[in-house]
Amino acid sequence: MCNSYAIGIHVNFLINVIELIISARERPMLFIHGTVTETKVFLHAMREPYVFTMPNGIRVCYQRADNTRLVHCGIVLDVGSRDEDESNQGITHFWEHMAFKGTTRRKAYHILTSVDAVGGELNAFTDKEKVVFFATVREQYVERAVDVLADITFHSVFPENQIEKERGVILEEMSMYLDNPEESLQDEFESTIFPNHPLGMNILGKPETISNFHRNDFIKFFRGHIDTSRIVFSCVGPMPPDQVEKLAYRYLSVKPRLRSIPRKKFSGYRARHQQLVSPVKQARCALGRTAYAIPDDRRIPFYLLVNMLGGPGMNSRLNMALREKHGYVYSIDAHYMSYTDTGMFAIFFGTEPRQLERCLKLIRQELDKFCDAPLTGRQLHAAKEQMMGQMAVAEENNLNLMLMMGKSILDTGHIPTLEEIFVRILQADGGTLQEIAIEMFNEKKLSSLMMLPDDRQR
Repeated sequence: MCNSYAIGIHVNFLINVIELIISARERPMLFIHGTVTETKVFLHAMREPYVFTMPNGIRVCYQRADNTRLVHCGIVLDVGSRDEDESNQGITHFWEHMAFKGTTRRKAYHILTSVDAVGGELNAFTDKEKVVFFATVREQYVERAVDVLADITFHSVFPENQIEKERGVILEEMSMYLDNPEESLQDEFESTIFPNHPLGMNILGKPETISNFHRNDFIKFFRGHIDTSRIVFSCVGPMPPDQVEKLAYRYLSVKPRLRSIPRKKFSGYRARHQQLVSPVKQARCALGRTAYAIPDDRRIPFYLLVNMLGGPGMNSRLNMALREKHGYVYSIDAHYMSYTDTGMFAIFFGTEPRQLERCLKLIRQELDKFCDAPLTGRQLHAAKEQMMGQMAVAEENNLNLMLMMGKSILDTGHIPTLEEIFVRILQADGGTLQEIAIEMFNEKKLSSLMMLPDDRQR
């Protein structure tokens, strides 16, 4: 089982970017003469996804892909670590682990070997707002995969002896995470941006909560947060749609459930500045603030800005300024993560302590460039072409596509085509980007977290 960090950069990139566009899908599409026509030439043809809702509220989305023998399928649940409180912090991620430890029909051994025995993969991850159980198998084993996924999602029994064993596994996972300053910096910064709120809590939990969970805690949490109208079964493969529909009705026809515990919204952000002393060699730094939520129309131009600033391309402005020009960092990244009611913008980097102030000054200079003048036509065109190219590369992976579809259906109710997404990107203009930069890169509104080396260990 993996947590949200282990999904991979392409999965996260595709999901985040495509979600930027989905909320705008129902607005009239403005085709820009010439540009969109040229874009259409290299878009590969793909059937419309097959989407339907079962009587219990579970939605099913299927994308047929004839050029593969593999099936990627997953169950996406609209519950995550932000649905916890301080008393049960980490229970969502623990529950994800326990789903593999026994059901009413299978022992842990049979779950773990059911898909692996035929060369497939069975996995799961937890993030702030979602839990996903997913599998990859050859086409002839798709029924086995759907059967197992439904079983571990809806029929786990949480045996006490397995809880005790998995407790140790998760505590070891925490130690592994704490040994990785890059990952621990991100979680610590989330607690800076979202203080006293579940969004700021570590997905893995705390040792004191993990050490005290028992079977009834998982059952109570499951019953209070599972809502069948907020579950999606997503699938990509070469089968005809009617086969997917039959499998869904056979294995996902569980009793309807309604969520009884509402999700706590976040409000009241203010900039905060913190310093931590840690056993690290580098000075690790995070800068950022709250950002636009999923329904906000400004997400598209803001994502363009973030991608230019510190996206995965080696030509990002921060990479060029801090690594290529001065050699101050090995890596520097800018991220934009959106949630249902808020979001987070963040810059992460590490450097020698003596270079920290110079790095911060260079970052401020790059942010100010976006605020002081609108992008030229050439700069804007290049940014759009880069983002569309990155999306086209990420979309080629059917596992990415399956995960994106499930999450998109839950968050917005839509699955856009790549062509629609490109049209929305092309509509962004320089004036709008400058206005957003002035708002989002305001120095007084940016929080910071410094993870500094302990001088006694140097």
